[in-house]
Amino acid sequence: RIVQDEDEAESILQETFLQTYQRLHTFRGESKLTTWIYAIGINLSRAYLRKSRRYDTFSEADLEQLQPRFVHGRYADDYATWNPQRLAEAAEHKHLVHEAIRKLPPTYREVVTLRDIEELSTAETAEVLGISEGAVRVRLHRARQALRSLLDAYFNQTT
Repeated sequence: RIVQDEDEAESILQETFLQTYQRLHTFRGESKLTTWIYAIGINLSRAYLRKSRRYDTFSEADLEQLQPRFVHGRYADDYATWNPQRLAEAAEHKHLVHEAIRKLPPTYREVVTLRDIEELSTAETAEVLGISEGAVRVRLHRARQALRSLLDAYFNQTT
């Protein structure tokens, strides 16, 4: 999800487990093993992004200009059976959200992926990324603002 290339992601996953196995003796037990493994994977993903220079994303300065605009009138669907049209709309919405996440700068994409998709806690995310919990909260807030701005135009025209 971070590198946006399925083949490269599989390669990074394999390298993550190889490095985990090779460096298991260096694990100090100061965090959960899963957090340590996530950190290895994140670091390998960052190295890949640096090496490939695949920054076809917004800069953080551009994101600062994207102020949040709240979409009024959002509601939770009832538990009615979804018809094929609603299923197609849901699939399209999912695709749009993933595309918007892909456009975020890597620092924001990492936080959104770990917190909102992988459902790690703020503390675990901070540990994996090697930043403070406050920095996680700030990045996550800014990333969500940017996502809201990116998706606002589409969702306002369809409602």
